[in-house]
Amino acid sequence: MSNNVTDVANSTFDYVIAGAGTAGLTLAARLSEDPSVSVVVLEAGPANLNDPNILMLAQYGKTFGNPKYDWFFPTVKQRHANDKVVYWSRGKGLGGSSGLNFACWISPPAADMDAIELLGNPGWGWESFAKYARKVETFNEPTEEQVSKYHFTFNKNGRGSTGPIQVAFTDSFHTHDAPFHQTLRNMGIKAIHDPYSGDITGTWAANSTFDPKTFSRSYAATAFYQANENRPNLTVLTGATVARLLFADRRSPNDNLTATGVEFLSGSDKPQAYVVHARKEVIVATGTIKTPQLLELSGIGRKDVLDRIGIDVKLDLPGVGENVQEHNFAGISFEFKDNVSRESLDLLRNPEFAAQQSKLHGEHKGMHGKGITAFSYFPLSVASPKEAPSVIAQASKFVEERKASGNLPAGLADQYDLQLAALRDDTLPDLEVAVMPSFFTTISAPQPEKFYTSMVAILSHPLSRGTIHAVSKDPMQNPEIDPHAFECDFDLEMLVQHVKFVKSMMNVEPWKSLVAREVDPGPQCTTDEAMREYIKNTHGPVWHAIGSCSMLPREKQGVVDPQLKVYGTQNLRIVDLSILPLHIAAHTQAAAYVIGEKAADLIRAAQ
Repeated sequence: MSNNVTDVANSTFDYVIAGAGTAGLTLAARLSEDPSVSVVVLEAGPANLNDPNILMLAQYGKTFGNPKYDWFFPTVKQRHANDKVVYWSRGKGLGGSSGLNFACWISPPAADMDAIELLGNPGWGWESFAKYARKVETFNEPTEEQVSKYHFTFNKNGRGSTGPIQVAFTDSFHTHDAPFHQTLRNMGIKAIHDPYSGDITGTWAANSTFDPKTFSRSYAATAFYQANENRPNLTVLTGATVARLLFADRRSPNDNLTATGVEFLSGSDKPQAYVVHARKEVIVATGTIKTPQLLELSGIGRKDVLDRIGIDVKLDLPGVGENVQEHNFAGISFEFKDNVSRESLDLLRNPEFAAQQSKLHGEHKGMHGKGITAFSYFPLSVASPKEAPSVIAQASKFVEERKASGNLPAGLADQYDLQLAALRDDTLPDLEVAVMPSFFTTISAPQPEKFYTSMVAILSHPLSRGTIHAVSKDPMQNPEIDPHAFECDFDLEMLVQHVKFVKSMMNVEPWKSLVAREVDPGPQCTTDEAMREYIKNTHGPVWHAIGSCSMLPREKQGVVDPQLKVYGTQNLRIVDLSILPLHIAAHTQAAAYVIGEKAADLIRAAQ
């Protein structure tokens, strides 16, 4: 790593990568495996290496909102959610959000990846995802003791064994997780033996990005940067904000723009502008929020947006900053009975207990070896068999009305058709419920002497589409984020069905015998309207936004082609979650690594 801007300024590298996040560091490490090429990565945040706030699990959310670790982007007021403003946390520093997230390692349903391929992206289906997921991971089998105690199931033949990212079953919060799984099975949801084979419809235990050998988080900075930091052909500069992309004055023979490098800002007090040059390619890996802004500041995007901020149009691409999709969640919290074994992340609120656990971490023991493991994905027809037909009809009516209106953005009809087909397929999941072994809601306050658990009900496939756009020429000013949450009422109705289902678990054993009371939204919240208001007022993002530079045909508001190359350019690619055109029923960490791995192969094949 270089802390000296002079090592980079006015220099020329084969590949210039903007953003040292999950996908960016993956790509940089893979490209620099070839000693004959040079790679530079520019990261706006600090290094934050060897930081216990990042490395120690079980501190979920501790770094959220902390400006050392989190960019903490606000949205605009959400007019369909009582003008609520929510904050989109994003990892600040090497490794990006892989050092900030809850360390969940989840593969999507095969059908979700195949749907992305059907939108005009050959080579991006499930088989490709599974190939690169195996490449990026080393799956650490659970110990015999873990299997005996937690009943973990897995298929090691379908998992990776040589990848940089260490993936493992962490110890479970068994008091929460075991009864959760059993209750769902008693409610008709099947147990899944291997959720990494393309079928996640059921209830199961997930892996975490956790290295049992170090008893710590495995993330892009440890796996892809620190393991390769001594390579002479890999340079990483922190504190360097990429301000705009630079292009040759003369277009290529096919009238494409040729990227020649980037302008970046460095310096904490009075940032100065510098330039670094690219011999082969410029790659943008700044994430779903910043990537469309960077393109717009460089003259690539919608003409109306660029005109508004006074930027000359170099390349008219109407899809930039559009098609944004996020997973929103609603939280439901429960108080356990006093006779239930006390096992919870809430114990870390006690400074003495937290200090003890920090010491135990150094001995590879204790709570910092525990992860979030209990997940269930299931179709709407299982959660709400009586109401599912009317809810699906509501979604279908919305889509048909949008089509008939004539103002549906190009390409969105294809996406909606695939989403409706999945909604009608009872083998595919529409709903996600995950256990947070702590108090994780915001209306009530936890009582110190009580013991809680929470469930997060997550909207997997929203029909609402948001936008992210630059609001000025200043690269240091946040873009405007408008998720358009619940603009399609179907999304809100789906979360209502989620909440109803989770509340009904109190009537089913063994959950019924463990829970003393529902805390939030509370037993008084019984009507659909009350649940709608609760969700509007308390919903939050799951920090999985995608789509702002979608991989679609250009005429369907695509920004990149299946080679991840920006339309109308010779050598500019995007390598981050912004390229996913349709949301997946999965936490997106694994997908970000897969994009980085696949991009490296695409770039090498093109040379």
